Amino acid sequence: MSSKLDRRKKYTRMVLKESLITLLKDKQISSITVKELCELADINRSTFYSHYADQFDLLNKIEDEILEDMNQTLGSYNFNEEEEALQMTEKILEYVAANRDVCQTLLSEHGDPQFQQKVMRITYEFTMKNWMEIIKSDKKTSEYISLYVGSGSIHVIKNWLDNGMDMSPKEMAEIINNFTNNGLASLRSSS
Repeated sequence: MSSKLDRRKKYTRMVLKESLITLLKDKQISSITVKELCELADINRSTFYSHYADQFDLLNKIEDEILEDMNQTLGSYNFNEEEEALQMTEKILEYVAANRDVCQTLLSEHGDPQFQQKVMRITYEFTMKNWMEIIKSDKKTSEYISLYVGSGSIHVIKNWLDNGMDMSPKEMAEIINNFTNNGLASLRSSS
């Protein structure tokens, strides 16, 4: 009996999450009501409230799950030396590609800017740490460099998703890492 109840709970949560992601493609979270979420999910409002406080709570739970999953996925790799940043960037892009619909929506104009900050923090933890150790600079300068690279990378990833992932995660990782390591100089033709 309890496994049937668990399955029903999982199904309800899954349908509500999918419904919210669908609605977020067209409007901001502040414009989405619990009523329209429930109508789209074909679930009673009382059922919704037995799982979530409101639409913001549901969005937070989706974001937390993605961030936790991303952390666990990336934490399972053990790279070292110079290849680490490149391989980790590729793994991040593979993760985003595998979860394209949710990531694209959460990183869109209708998504939560706080979510982007959290993704940048994870990206920093897994790719930038080693890179920042190589570049010896004061704490404030390191902060600015990290912010510049992180926000630039997020926008590149968003654009990549919007363009239908027109390059492989490996190709994108090489572009991001090459630019991070060498800046605009990496784009000069070698003649």
